[in-house]
Amino acid sequence: MTLFDENVSVVPAPRQRWRRGTVVGVWSLTIAVIVLFVMTFLPSAYVIQQPGPVYNTLGTAASADGQQVPLITVPDEKDSTSTGQLDLLTVQVSGNREHTPSWIELASAWFDSSRAVVPIDRIFPAGQSTEQRNTENAALMTDSQLEASAAALRQLGYDVPQQIAVGTIDDSGAAKGLLQQNDVITSVDGVAVSNIDDVRAAVQKAAGAPVTVGYERDGTASTVEVTPRQTEVNGQTQYLLGVGLMMTFDLPVDVKIQLNDVGGPSAGMMFALGIIDKMSPGDLTGGQHIAGTGTIDADGNVGPIGGIRQKLYGARDAGATWFLAPEANCNEVVGHVPDGIRVFSTSTLKQSLTVLETIRDGGDLDALPTCTS
Repeated sequence: MTLFDENVSVVPAPRQRWRRGTVVGVWSLTIAVIVLFVMTFLPSAYVIQQPGPVYNTLGTAASADGQQVPLITVPDEKDSTSTGQLDLLTVQVSGNREHTPSWIELASAWFDSSRAVVPIDRIFPAGQSTEQRNTENAALMTDSQLEASAAALRQLGYDVPQQIAVGTIDDSGAAKGLLQQNDVITSVDGVAVSNIDDVRAAVQKAAGAPVTVGYERDGTASTVEVTPRQTEVNGQTQYLLGVGLMMTFDLPVDVKIQLNDVGGPSAGMMFALGIIDKMSPGDLTGGQHIAGTGTIDADGNVGPIGGIRQKLYGARDAGATWFLAPEANCNEVVGHVPDGIRVFSTSTLKQSLTVLETIRDGGDLDALPTCTS
């Protein structure tokens, strides 16, 4: 039996108060959670670059109807049994102007060496929609395939005539109503031009003064005077005709490249190497898994590309052990090469072939050019 003393008052024990440090910590955590929640929905001014799909130029790719077809097809293919790979690499962009990544996603990418956080203006220029960017990249891919085909065939000894053609006309540009789509540009101020850079240099040299453009339309030669418009590009004054120029080639061999849903010019060099492999006896790869990237022009010059670090990781993840990088990208390569890959630099198609031959034949790899700090 429990006994109670009527004269004794029972007083509850006082509630223990949190220490000041504990209170500060709880409030800090609460605020941090609220901030993170709010930032999840706030738009950002950045997008994320990350490794994209990898394609073997000696293998197959999905066609528009989903069927697997040879990525490169040439008549009288000399080599259809390559035991190695020549991989072209892509970069995926997470986000666009309509849907930017959340700040939490950006924070996660910041600490991932295979991904990069870049200003949205670098990928999607102001005033350009996602659809316009995709259209531009598709055109660049088509041009790169033509340039790669011309470069490969010239390397193999074929004669490949070329012309400069008007691809697009700016509705508010200087040449509107003066030049037409598919006009072939032959000269500027009486000086013959053989490539797009020649045209641009001649227009810049005139410094805004009217230039006489020689062209052929439906087989008839003529000239027209155009006064370039002045503009500022990246803080530099430029003069524009208001036309989009493209190189056209009279290819002596019917080269067919099928690669859907990939844009941009950066696969040019690997296309050219794949074409040469298929049109040459033997195996360029020597059974090795080789990846690479770089633009190319019809003369075989290899140019820089974007997203080189993401492509290095994409190559590593695909199992490549060798990597061909444009010499002009070497400053971005040094210090960012994943384990398991050896990088060689290249500035021409001929130099790239030398690298492949040295790897295949077990030659002196230390004598090959590489990226150094």
